[in-house]
Amino acid sequence: MYTEINILGVYVAPFAVMMLAAWVATFPLSLVANHLEITRRIWHRGLFNLCIYIIILSLIVLYVGPRQ
Repeated sequence: MYTEINILGVYVAPFAVMMLAAWVATFPLSLVANHLEITRRIWHRGLFNLCIYIIILSLIVLYVGPRQ
């Protein structure tokens, strides 16, 4: 079960923290893709970045989630 995270007296949903961690992980990947010119071969750059973000967020949620 996920529990709220206390940040300076404010309770934050754990999913919000996971979303922030996914953005932090996605941002350098986007910079590397731009530097290597991988994004020139992609039809819709924003959609590609969104998909990468969702994939990373899903991996974080599966990793942090409850184990059975």
